[in-house]
This record gives sequence, C-alpha cells and structure tokens, in this order.
Amino acid sequence: MAYDANNVFARILRGEIPCKKVYEDTHVLAFHDINPQAPVHILVIPKGAYVSLDDFSARASDAEVVAFTRALGEIARAQGVDRSGYRTLANHGADANQEVPHFHVHIFGGRRLGRMISKG
Repeated sequence: MAYDANNVFARILRGEIPCKKVYEDTHVLAFHDINPQAPVHILVIPKGAYVSLDDFSARASDAEVVAFTRALGEIARAQGVDRSGYRTLANHGADANQEVPHFHVHIFGGRRLGRMISKG
C-alpha cells in the first residue's frame, strides 16, 4: 500500500481538518477518535508519512520510534486508563481492515473491553 498524502490523517497534520487533540510533540500527534468504540478511544499518529507499523519500524528514525512509544504510555496515563487497563491496536493492510493508509495506533479503555478477536 502506497502512502496517500491526502489521507485524513495527513490532512489533520496539515491543519486542514480539525481534531480534538490530547497530545502533541515534535514527532507525534494524538486525538480523540470521531467514532469512539470505547469511553476512551484515542488515535496516536506519527507526524511522518508512514503507511503501517511495518513501514514505520523500517524507515522511522530512532528518535521517532522512541517518541512514539513513549507517547503511547504518556497518553494512557494522562487518560487514566493505565490503572484499570487499556488496549492498543494497529491495523496493517486489507486483512486487518486498515481504513487509513497512515500508521496509527488506537488506545481503547475506560471499560471492560472483552475478547480481542473471535474465532471465525
């Protein structure tokens, strides 16, 4: 999958689409999902043009990788889900139902989430 510079997250990063920001640093932006699947549903995206975790892990600088990883924990703590538990999820490609071709991690929390996936 090629990076689409006009995907919704790229447009958010350029300020063309507003978001309800919860975190930002040099390498990372995080904001509330517009269609939350849990009481806490935050999207965490790198500011660089990466399609997936595979792409990010292969091409991102060490500083970007460290910033992204640290941001995930900091955001979870700031949202208060570190105490009760939370789930992180990154989809990659068609079989995982990746909807936006910009690497992103979902942070879900705020309630009991149930099984991760079902058989089938």
